[in-house]
Amino acid sequence: MRRSPSLPASALRTYEARHSMKQLQPDPQSPTAIIGREPSSGSTLLILGRPRFGDSGHAALARGAGPAAAWRAALATGANLETVAASVAGDFAVGLIDETGRGFLAVDRFAIHTLCWRVIDGRLHVAERADELAALLPRAEIDPQAVFGYLHSHVIPSPRTIFRGVHRLPPAHCASFEQGRISVRPYWVPRFDEPTAPDFGTLAGEFRLALREAVAQQLDGTGKPACFLSGGTDSSTVAGLLGEAAGRQGATYSIGFAAEGYDEMQYARIAAKHFGTEHHEYYVTPEDLVRSIATVATHYDQPFGNSSALPAYYCARMARDDGVTRLLAGDGGDELFGGNTRYAKQRVFGWYDSLPALLRRGLLEPALERTPLGTLPLARKGRSYIEQAKVPLPDRMQMYNLLLRLGLDDVFEPDFLARVDSDDPLRQQRSVWHELPRASTLNRMLAYDWRYTLAEADLPKVCGTTSLAGVSVGFPFLEQAVVDFSLRLPTAYKLKGLKLRWFFKEALRGFLPDEIITKKKQGFGLPFGVWATQHEGLRRLATDSLQALAERGIVRPAFVRRLLGELLPQHPGYYGEMVWILMMLEQWLRGQGAPTRL
Repeated sequence: MRRSPSLPASALRTYEARHSMKQLQPDPQSPTAIIGREPSSGSTLLILGRPRFGDSGHAALARGAGPAAAWRAALATGANLETVAASVAGDFAVGLIDETGRGFLAVDRFAIHTLCWRVIDGRLHVAERADELAALLPRAEIDPQAVFGYLHSHVIPSPRTIFRGVHRLPPAHCASFEQGRISVRPYWVPRFDEPTAPDFGTLAGEFRLALREAVAQQLDGTGKPACFLSGGTDSSTVAGLLGEAAGRQGATYSIGFAAEGYDEMQYARIAAKHFGTEHHEYYVTPEDLVRSIATVATHYDQPFGNSSALPAYYCARMARDDGVTRLLAGDGGDELFGGNTRYAKQRVFGWYDSLPALLRRGLLEPALERTPLGTLPLARKGRSYIEQAKVPLPDRMQMYNLLLRLGLDDVFEPDFLARVDSDDPLRQQRSVWHELPRASTLNRMLAYDWRYTLAEADLPKVCGTTSLAGVSVGFPFLEQAVVDFSLRLPTAYKLKGLKLRWFFKEALRGFLPDEIITKKKQGFGLPFGVWATQHEGLRRLATDSLQALAERGIVRPAFVRRLLGELLPQHPGYYGEMVWILMMLEQWLRGQGAPTRL
């Protein structure tokens, strides 16, 4: 993520002293991004991304005078902030502060572009990065609650950031600032409107057309048309539409791993051959990780633990070295059209509620939960099923949370645990869940994942690593027309029985290779745990990082010893994830020059 200035003049002067900023300047990575201030009016602004204004007058103004003029005109109409933000499509972030100090902030529906804010002495400060705002005061204070949230979720979900007093605007939210007070609220909440008599053929045609137009919309029109290609249905679909939308051969870039069970290059090759792309491959090695872990960790403005960031970075760097300036990514397809295995799993648990109450409470629960029968080998599965089925959503989705299963008291130092609220992550998730529209359970899970899987994890992964590699990125599946189409797709078309993304696959049958349609989902999963038990340099880096983190008073030294010496060798693929997120936290803290003890 490129560093951005805060908006008020006092903070901007500090930024300008470091970066020789003068007046409004276009960002070379994005022709519509503007950073700076307008001396003639005394106002300040930050505009990122590729906003598309729904109002024809504002759209014309953006084309002629730039997006800043269009944003100002939209706000000048007197419409409320939610209406203004909701009328803009595309990926964007905007921060406007007028000469009186009043401010308006907004980010797109999925926070493809992020915006952070803080208030100092009654004045609003805004930047794309949290660390820019932390630097406005002499001492940046790390928030222990955010550290706990990171270890719980592997990212720090908005509105919190790693820095105390610095906040991140959640996706599809806007904010107003006046008289020293800020008000943050959603401007868009998804509304699912399923047809009563759907026609598959009509919907399939609309879907294919929407995808083609989305891919065309996301191309920059000048450089080589290119995309990530994992070999899954989403990236393969983008790869297949790439050349068609560009009118010339597209290029695809794939990452492989020389580790059993992790490499799916064969599927990427099938897709590349099927669509006739100019295909490129790179195999990530343990040595690559040793060289790049610190670089990737410190590139982010706060700790980020998605382990597929490293392969995404190497894939983007390969494309950059090949002359690519913009990559398209397939993120969003699973979350829009029902492609994650947990959707089917949660449906199975949901079936329990359909059983008669007398059968559940009068027979099954007493027999399996309160008698020795529940301890028998075959009955234990039934007992576990009932115990999980009785837990409501979204709590049930956290029952396999790695941190909770390891045990908080065993992982954390008592003094650190006493400074945090361990219920805070789940409390926030419940709040988001209950704000979601009244819809089918599956659709509520999808909308929930738009926040926690896409906006908080997968999109920052791709945006951050492509930025580090020096290329821009676009997400065709997150184009408004595709998202709106998914909102009116029947639930049964997304998850037909236990068949994931049924409509998506059937609508593209004959377009996608059969091997891609029937393959199991994998993506750019990283075999870090396996490699950490086999490669001396990687093991040494992980050990050094975790031991240093234990010295900061966050995790227990005894837990680190058990994790590295016992748990990781026994189950590398499972416990490697915990080693990774702890290592990335320590690497980020080192890059920030954080104090030895937090």
